[in-house]
Amino acid sequence: MITGAKQWLERIHALPHKKDKVKIMNVCGGHERSITMAGLRKALPVYIELVPGPGCPVCICPEEDIFEAIQLALNEDIILVAFGDMLRVPVNVPKAKARTLEQAKAQGADIRPIASPTEAVSIAIDNPDKAVVFFAAGFETTTAPVAAMMVEGVPDNLSVLLSGRLTWPAVAMLLESGEAGFDALVAPGHVSTIMGPEEWEFVVEKHNIPAAVAGFQPESLLAAMYSTLRQLNDERYFLDNCYQQLVKPGGNKSAQAHLKKAMNVYDANWRGVGIIPKSGYILDEAYSKHDARKLFPCYADDARKRAGQMPPGCDCAQVVLGKIYPNECKLFGKACIPRNPIGPCMVSDEGACRIWWAGGMREAANKEPVKKVVG
Repeated sequence: MITGAKQWLERIHALPHKKDKVKIMNVCGGHERSITMAGLRKALPVYIELVPGPGCPVCICPEEDIFEAIQLALNEDIILVAFGDMLRVPVNVPKAKARTLEQAKAQGADIRPIASPTEAVSIAIDNPDKAVVFFAAGFETTTAPVAAMMVEGVPDNLSVLLSGRLTWPAVAMLLESGEAGFDALVAPGHVSTIMGPEEWEFVVEKHNIPAAVAGFQPESLLAAMYSTLRQLNDERYFLDNCYQQLVKPGGNKSAQAHLKKAMNVYDANWRGVGIIPKSGYILDEAYSKHDARKLFPCYADDARKRAGQMPPGCDCAQVVLGKIYPNECKLFGKACIPRNPIGPCMVSDEGACRIWWAGGMREAANKEPVKKVVG
């Protein structure tokens, strides 16, 4: 039985290949971080391109949702809590105004970073005379605990400003566009743990593209890559599970039940991308008394609901969709760096731009040529 990364690399190098280029997309920020930090791009044969895809929930959180959270915190007598990465994501407003939740906090708003929904509940319990708003952005793995929190019951003074998204519809959109830009898919392990690996069967059955679920260690990622490459060679495509330690058939039924009870799915906006059908979560009407959008004045700015929501010159949307590599954005490593992020992909540890920077891949594409994702 092959278990080590070195052995998987040897098997990949030994594979024959029929195509000059094979593009494998990963759909998880954690996968991209492991790939970059382990130097897998340099270790793989030159014909293989690893394409970072739409795996960063912070990157695609709609600007209007972040703007609304900022305005709620500044204008209402509340405590606003959010996952830490969300505090630094910028929106497009004049420089004199708060561009991030972090800047709103500096202007006096009571904004607190948290790491889990249980912290939001604790803060509400500790402040019974204060309204607490939980700005909850994230994919299925983050949204499922929020749903569980709602089902189990929350303090009367806690409400949720929900910005949850599903992962698979973005991949479906890419495939249905006819310009997917990849030949095989490495599916996200954590999402599959919750929702079940079966969620990715459409990639194979509908689009005839090989797919494999992977964990976050190099050996699991390389095993998934080997599987998809072998499938391409054999012209026999199927969904492989290379993360069987945690990903089980059917997924986590309890988490799915909580999501189904507390939330509904709707056609949702993705920052810089636009509306993707059946890709967002909203609170079910049964939990309306804990829906911040129904409890507070509306600060949403409809003018912000457009595909071009990224700051001027920022190509984060193209990076998210796997159309370009991070260092092909003209702002990367120049105006946009971690201590001064222009776009959301440079903010989060799951954003491809931030990952590349942290991994030492800091040269712009015009200085250090890179392989194009889409020809």
